[in-house]
Formats: sequence, C-alpha cells, structure tokens
Amino acid sequence: MPFISSVSLYFFVFLLAAIPFFEVIAVVPIAILSGMPAIPVAILGFLGNALTILLLVLAVERFKIWRKKQRNEPKKTKRTERAVRLWNQYGMPGLAIIGPLFVGSHLTALMGISLGGKKRLVTGWMIASLAIWTSAAALAAHFGFSFLPDHDGVLSTYFQQGGSE
Repeated sequence: MPFISSVSLYFFVFLLAAIPFFEVIAVVPIAILSGMPAIPVAILGFLGNALTILLLVLAVERFKIWRKKQRNEPKKTKRTERAVRLWNQYGMPGLAIIGPLFVGSHLTALMGISLGGKKRLVTGWMIASLAIWTSAAALAAHFGFSFLPDHDGVLSTYFQQGGSE
C-alpha cells in the first residue's frame, strides 16, 4: 500500500505542474519541503509542465494557421503594440527566462507564439527556461535553510521545536 500512495503523490506532482498557473516553480518546492525526494520531484514537475507547454505551442500554432486561412486580422491595441515593442527589445530568450516568474510558463509560451515566435524557437527556449527554473526551485527548496544567515540561531530553534513558539 505505501508504494501506491507514493506513486499517487508523484502523479499529483506531475499533474499540478502540468496545470497552468500552478507552475513548477511552486509545485516542486512545496513537494520537496513536504518530504518528497528532490530529484524525482524535479524531474516529474519539469515533465508535467513541459508537456503542457508543448501541447499549448502546438495548439496555438494550429490556431494561427486556421486564423490565417480566415484572413481576419485583429485590431491593434496599445497593449498589443507595447507587447510587440517588448518582444522586439528582448526577444524570445528574455521572455522565456523572465516570463515564468511574472506571468507563468504557460502564458509566457502563449505570448511568445502569439507575438510571432517560431514553434521550435518558442519550444526550445521554454524548455530551457523550465529546466533552469525547475533546478533553481528544487535546489532552493532542498538547500534553502542552510543559505539563511542565522541557521544556528532563532530559525533553527524555531524549526527544531516544530514552530510551536
């Protein structure tokens, strides 16, 4: 029975990381801090998030092709023009690295493909970005408390007593 419950926990990590706005940046540290091993959690979180990014990029690409056949050009708004300016300034690399922190990886991929990024470019940069952010989140969760300056003082006392102060 413990095997089934641990498999379901790993499946839950995969599933939560795959859901937009839950994001691997939050799911991986929460799972690690709850006592799950860092490496399998990071791998499954990455795979869950990457899978939905790939599906999203493919779906938007198909929609763009369909939309082009319809020849209905959307109106340009100030917001769209601002997004295009940012795109032209930082490009897909900047968007992929910074975007997941502020708007999430799914919305970042959607923005990248919508602003004219090529399918392979968007997918490549988003996968690289997910790898970076997953690794950073897993390392921070796994080693985080040793990086705190007062790990032998008040904080360690708090955590040794289970936070009951």
